[in-house]
Amino acid sequence: MPRRLSTRILWFTMISIMLAEVAVFVPSVSKFRRDWLHTKVETVAAASLAAGRSSGGPFGLMAPEDEAELLHSLGAQLIAVESQGMSRLLARAEEVGPVDREVDLATESIPASIRAAFDTLLFGGQRTIRALGPIGDGTMTAEVVLLEQPLRRAMLVYSRNIFTISLLLASFAGLLVYIAISRYLLRPMRRMTESMVRFREEPENPARVIVASSRDDEIGIAERHLADMQGTLQRMLREQRHLADLGLAVSKINHDLRNTLASAQLVSDRLSDIPDPQVQRFAPTLIRSLDRALHYTQSVLAYGRAVESNPQKRVIRLRLLVDDVFEMMAGLDDRVQFANEVPTDLEMEVDPDHFHRAVANLVRNAVQAFENDADEALVRRVVVDAADVDGREVRIGVQDTGPGLSARARENLFQAFRGSTRAGGTGLGLAIAAEIVQAHGGSIHHVEGHSPGARFEIVVGKRDSRM
Repeated sequence: MPRRLSTRILWFTMISIMLAEVAVFVPSVSKFRRDWLHTKVETVAAASLAAGRSSGGPFGLMAPEDEAELLHSLGAQLIAVESQGMSRLLARAEEVGPVDREVDLATESIPASIRAAFDTLLFGGQRTIRALGPIGDGTMTAEVVLLEQPLRRAMLVYSRNIFTISLLLASFAGLLVYIAISRYLLRPMRRMTESMVRFREEPENPARVIVASSRDDEIGIAERHLADMQGTLQRMLREQRHLADLGLAVSKINHDLRNTLASAQLVSDRLSDIPDPQVQRFAPTLIRSLDRALHYTQSVLAYGRAVESNPQKRVIRLRLLVDDVFEMMAGLDDRVQFANEVPTDLEMEVDPDHFHRAVANLVRNAVQAFENDADEALVRRVVVDAADVDGREVRIGVQDTGPGLSARARENLFQAFRGSTRAGGTGLGLAIAAEIVQAHGGSIHHVEGHSPGARFEIVVGKRDSRM
């Protein structure tokens, strides 16, 4: 697998440790330089005390061979001490070059020491430095003049050792961290990733569901949630497959049943012409029942094969569209009054055919709400109104004076076969209306608390926002 997470974590761990070592290296190399120079100063002090004991005074004289040996051991060109205001030259080489840099170990600050250390590492080697430092109880000061090359060489060796140790430490620590992360994090994550890939390839196979571990940390929680999600998806897929099989069977049955009902409807229409009183009494009920059954089968077939095309939007006058819907619905129930309260000048950009179906479905539902009302004194009215909202949207209302919606209908609104607003209905009208409105980028909802009857509102853009 290219660019695996484990490899990246290993490199990140090693680089982090190396950066930490670099942060430690900066002050440590500065301290190494100070210690190196301080060692030279202390050696001068020890040589001065030894010479003083041999001569019986504060500053003793050294034999020429001792001076040469001391200069050689220190790599120095000049050695001197100062005490109680008196200065004494202990040893001096035949040739002493000019001093390029002076270092006072007593007064040098930490930032100055760091700058001087890196200056020696990067640019030093050919300069002469003069180092001063207190010795003993601070009453004496030692001075040594020496070449910078030995100091730089020692600092390079020290830096190389630090780098080698840091690299080994980073590798070892990185390996330990990698092993721990791989065991407790990467391996479970890889297992979940592989489970998701295999589940995607064959989601209906129960063997592809991950078996969650007993861990009680975040990884264990993620594994259990993944297992639950995969199980839920499998159940949903099984339900979808069963519904698809059921839908195919229902479509076949509906097709044959529709033909049978159509034949029965033709016969029932002829029965209405028979003057027999008993026939005249039962024929209207029979005709209405057959009409409802035929409409039901047609609705099921239409919903099953409906794949809405993209809206072909045109600018329309909404009032004229509502008039056309009312004219089409007038034959459903002669007792129902229709009121078109849409402003005459209200225009909007929608697909005329699609939007006509949406409004027609809402109006048809409103008319059908009066089917079970036998009392002639009841007012049966369907009103369609509309208003322009800030010039950007249009709010369309369809309301009736019927009995309103039941609690079950409100819970399942806009769901086919579940959200019917009347007994024996399919709920397809509202489902199709909602689908059309959503395709126009709008919304549809039932207005709670409206009385009497029910009120549905559509909110849709007045103009196509993409233009």
